[in-house]
Parts: sequence; C-alpha cells; structure tokens
Amino acid sequence: MGKLVSVDVCSGAGGLALGLERAGFDPVLLLDNKPIACETLRRNRPSWNILEMDLVDFDPLKHRQVYGVDLLSAGLPRVKSSATTKRVETGLELRLMKATVRLAHTIQPKALLIENVPELVASPEFGEVRDYLQSQVACLEYGFHWFVLNAADFGVPQDRKQGVLVALKDRYFDRFESPAPTVSRPVTVGEALLPSMSARGWTGADEWAARANRVAPTLVGGSDNRGGADLGLTGTKRAWAQMGINGAALSDEVPGSDGIQESDTSGSPLKKLTVEQTARLQSFPQDWIFAGKKTARYRQIGHASPPPVGEALGRALAEALRS
Repeated sequence: MGKLVSVDVCSGAGGLALGLERAGFDPVLLLDNKPIACETLRRNRPSWNILEMDLVDFDPLKHRQVYGVDLLSAGLPRVKSSATTKRVETGLELRLMKATVRLAHTIQPKALLIENVPELVASPEFGEVRDYLQSQVACLEYGFHWFVLNAADFGVPQDRKQGVLVALKDRYFDRFESPAPTVSRPVTVGEALLPSMSARGWTGADEWAARANRVAPTLVGGSDNRGGADLGLTGTKRAWAQMGINGAALSDEVPGSDGIQESDTSGSPLKKLTVEQTARLQSFPQDWIFAGKKTARYRQIGHASPPPVGEALGRALAEALRS
C-alpha cells in the first residue's frame, strides 16, 4: 500500500522517525533545534526535509506541506528524569509539549503520537500535565489512548519503558490497538554485543556474553550541561558491573585478543562499551551514522527512542488509518 505522510518534531537522532519510516510513514518534515542532531539526520537520510529550529518558533504557514498529514509524531524531552524525582517538568519541557499540541491544532493530523516517560501515563505526579493534554486533544475531536511500552518486548536488549499518548480523529479511534510484543523472550546484552566484543579476537568474549545474560538498564543521554558520557547513576552502574561492564565511561575500541582496551586506563577488569555498542543496545542499524564527538554521539543515542518501538507504533497506527 502507498506510504502515509507524517511530520516529526523534536526528532533528535531519528530513532522514532526511522521506526515510523519502516512502518510506511514518509516524513514531509522533521524538526529539531540541535545542530548536531540535524547533522545526524542529514547524513543518514539526505532526502529528508530537515528543519533546524526551535519548535516554538515554527510557523506552519511557511511550510504548507505539513497541513493535513496522517501523523504528527513527537519524541519530546523527558518531563522527568531519574536524577530529579521531585521534578514534574521544567519550563523547556512543558513549553515543547504545549507547542506540539498547538501544532496539532493548526495542522490537524489524522493522528498524534507523543512518546515520553512512563510515569506520564498514570502517575498522580503528572496528573496536571496529563489533564492538559487530554483536554486539548478532546476539543479537537480526537480520542486518545494512554499506555506504556517496554522496548525489551520489541527485541531491544534494554529495559526501557516508554509512556505513549496516541490520539486519533474519532473516525479512526476504535480501529487502533496498542502494539503487541514482537519477541517471545528478551534479547540479552550478551547476545546483542557478542559479535562486536569478539571482533578483535577476544578469547573471553563467549564467557563474558554468558555472564551478560539479561537486558541492559535504561540508557540515559544525560544533560547537555553535564560532564562526559557514562551509563547512569550509581545503582545503574552496579547493574552494569554484574554483567562485566564498567559504566563509568565509554571506550574508543572493543577488547583485543587479550581483553585489553587500549583507551581504558582505569585498571578495572570490567570492560567498557563503545559508542557503537550503545547504539546496538538501542537497536539502531549498524550503518546509522551519529555526528559529533564521543560524548555528543552517546547523548544522541541515549536520548533516542529505539527504532523497533517506533516501528511497532507506526504499524499499529497505519493499520488504524488504512482500515
């Protein structure tokens, strides 16, 4: 069947847009305000129409192709982080969420997809934000579905729960069903990373993979204003250590035949992941290129929505819109 058309905002490194593309959505415009993210998108999809600007400043009247699209999708900045459990939202995060809803009012897509933290779906802490979204969506004659997906249920080797709002025009609403898992069991870190861990002949790779027999903790990109690339807070780093991974930093190379990573001067027997390996844990394809230096690349990866989740959501939306 023919492609559906979409607009994707706060696109980041393109994880959600890539998944939707696989499900049959052709983006007429992608928007992000970070130059490095836009460079990543351009390197991987030169044919995509990528606009580098703040969503709040976006004027759809200057981009008439966005009117009446099938889908408006948004992988918005997280309204809550694990590092700031008392915070409901910052001004920036709420501002972008409201801008997305205003854009839906203007361009009238058949469906709206917002992906964010799982707590947004049902936690009392987010009741005010949820009520705002629902009231704005309802006045547009959309019905809405709230649900939580775990990326591990879609073949992503990571425990990554995502809160999802799907709103559809009333005539499509009853046709939508939230995506069902696509794998019968989770993919483990060992299974996902054994090919790369053994790429330089590390003799201990199989033993390491057997130890890394669970999904990864949630990857976090961290703040643009905070330090270098690491795999999370203290508790998360302990979970990584149980799988033989040093979560304090990233390496420039995978282990050699003797298990040594030349860029690792920590003295720890634990192995460090490379940026490319973290991209595998987000289930990006191996040929997806991330622009920038190591920390910038990792942050794009950690902030991204895993493409298999976007694909599952896209297929469910396409089924409803085409029925």
